[in-house]
Amino acid sequence: MTLRSRWWLPAAVLVLTMIQLAVGAFADLPQFEGKGFGARLWAYPLMMMLVPAIWFAWRSRGTSEASRGARAAGREGIPWLAFALVMLGFLVDVTGNTLDLYDSVVWWDDANHFVNWIFLNAGLGLLLVPSVEKRWARVLLVTGLGAILAIGWELGEWYTFIRHGTELDTAYQDTLGDEALGTLGAFVAGLLVINHRRRPTS
Repeated sequence: MTLRSRWWLPAAVLVLTMIQLAVGAFADLPQFEGKGFGARLWAYPLMMMLVPAIWFAWRSRGTSEASRGARAAGREGIPWLAFALVMLGFLVDVTGNTLDLYDSVVWWDDANHFVNWIFLNAGLGLLLVPSVEKRWARVLLVTGLGAILAIGWELGEWYTFIRHGTELDTAYQDTLGDEALGTLGAFVAGLLVINHRRRPTS
């Protein structure tokens, strides 16, 4: 069994994340207070499943005219590793909250924005770069996508809990730093997947 056929990788990441989300939303624990876990409980699973849902929807369009044999062969081509990488950052984030690392470790938040954006954009890159011929364009694609996602994430954080929280005084500086770290992480991800090629399915 190849790494690409191990469906349990994204499944395990999803289940572990949802368990901690439920604990954070319903348990009265201090490390989850003011962290918007009520919103994360539904938003995180939706975001985690978005990329696989789009991939399978696009694949069903592409295989609608294919033969049954080609469709069966394509089952081994499902990019489970890419899906797991896209989801992994959400697990790291909720685990950091569960262990109270955001409040007890000074550098944890910054490290998360950098490392989680490597995970997220490496997963997206594995899906996208095989269709891009130029290597420099691959890095640019992944980095640019990561920058856009970093901006979107910061907007979501502000709307969910910063605007009504106690971090408004430092929100501007933190937002700029997080966006820069996310973009840098996406650049590293682009370098990691620059030579990725789509494997044949037959």
